[in-house]
Amino acid sequence: MAAPERGGAPSGVAVTEAERDDIGELWAVQRAAYVDEAQIYGDPFVLPLTESRGQLLRAVDGGAVLLKAVAGGRIVGGARGKAVGSAATVARLFVAPDRRREGIGAALLAEMERRLLAADPPPAAITLSTGHGGRAAPELLLAAGYRQTHREALHDHLTLLHFRKEAGEAAEVRRPRAGGPGEPVQERVP
Repeated sequence: MAAPERGGAPSGVAVTEAERDDIGELWAVQRAAYVDEAQIYGDPFVLPLTESRGQLLRAVDGGAVLLKAVAGGRIVGGARGKAVGSAATVARLFVAPDRRREGIGAALLAEMERRLLAADPPPAAITLSTGHGGRAAPELLLAAGYRQTHREALHDHLTLLHFRKEAGEAAEVRRPRAGGPGEPVQERVP
C-alpha cells in the first residue's frame, strides 16, 4: 500500500476534477464501490446503485463538483458535492473495492472540502451521510474532523448516520493514517 504524501493523495494517485468524458468510468466505479453496501443492507436498490449515468451527468450540469482519483491511468475513486448558499453537501464519496484503505477516500474528501469552501458565498458547514452498517466511513469522517449530528431510520434495515463539519474546522483537515478507511459514503439526494 502506498502511504499518503504530505497534504494530499497517496503516492501514485492524482485527485483532480472529473471531465464529462470520465462520467462512464466514474459511474462504473461508483456502482462497484456500493455493491458491498447493498449486500450489508440486503438491499440492491441503494441510491448509488440505482442512479443512472444520465442522473450523474445532470448533477454535474446542475453545478455539482465531481472529482476523480486516478492511479496508473485508471479511475480508482470519486466524489461528488455541491455548495448552495451557506450549505454544502458531499453526496458521494467512493473508492474502488481493490484500492480501499490506501488513503484515497481521505484525499478525495480533503479535495472536495477545499473546492466546496471556495464557493461564493462560502458555506458555513459541510454535511454528508452514510449507512450505519459499515465502520470505515464513520471512522474516516471522524478522523477528518466531522461530528455525527443524528441518526435517521429510513427502513427497517437502513439507518443513516448524518455528519457535519463547520467551515472553520474544514480548513484544517486531519487526515487518517495510511491504511485508513475507504468505504463509500452516500447522501440522500433529492
